[in-house]
Amino acid sequence: MFLVEQLTTGSKIILGIFIIFLLIMLLYFALRMVELSYVMRKKKPFYIHTNILLRRLDDNKKSVLFNQFKFYNKLEPKHQRIFEHRVASFIKDKYFIGREGLEVTEEMKVLISATAVMLTFGFRDFYIGLLNRIFIYPNEFYSLAREEYHKGEFNPKLKTLVLSWKDFRKGFENYHDNINLGIHEFAHAIHLNSIKERDISSTIFSDSFKELTDLLSNKEQLRKALITSKYFREYAYTNQFEFLAVVIETFIESPDELKSQFPEVYDKTKQMLNFDFAGY
Repeated sequence: MFLVEQLTTGSKIILGIFIIFLLIMLLYFALRMVELSYVMRKKKPFYIHTNILLRRLDDNKKSVLFNQFKFYNKLEPKHQRIFEHRVASFIKDKYFIGREGLEVTEEMKVLISATAVMLTFGFRDFYIGLLNRIFIYPNEFYSLAREEYHKGEFNPKLKTLVLSWKDFRKGFENYHDNINLGIHEFAHAIHLNSIKERDISSTIFSDSFKELTDLLSNKEQLRKALITSKYFREYAYTNQFEFLAVVIETFIESPDELKSQFPEVYDKTKQMLNFDFAGY
């Protein structure tokens, strides 16, 4: 008490600020530990969405969602508002670059961003930090990295997603063929981002994917049933990354069918994305 009395006014202010900062940090770490305990038990974040300082889309961008994005229209009004905020935030966070003379339109930005937001709607952090730029070609493009023509690819080293606009649009023409270029490539980006990042949603995603691979490794009958059923296209069995991307395509486009045929795979994918697409 005597030492405090001897301090100057300025020193007392600095000491007070330091104590407040220390208390805030202790509270933060305490809440972090509580949430980690919750995540371990429930396999989902303690909270996902907040309604503070939500960005808005202008009428033109909002009409693109309303007229062209099926998932948005199935959301409740309060969730539509959050979806709009996330699309606006994603657009602001990324660079969209046209290739081969393609002019990037607001429609392109909205639909591509909406695809990413749909996949991460059950995440708290939806930005996909490993992604910075999105290159859009009018059609298939020649990949210098793989020396062949591609419809889409994700390059984590360059933090770049590359899409054929023609094939991106084609993916949404048939909602039940389980082939969607945008969903497939963003699934790769989210998967690799979950390996690099340690936020709550990334941790749940990567841990859940490990549980899925362990499930398929330990349950030979399930693994054989998947392969012999030919439910997933052959490309899914190229490697674990392609398998996951195809599973997520199917999970989003034909959720009820996947849930009926392979409920264990469905449940792990739902846990990964923290969203139940069977109701949409």
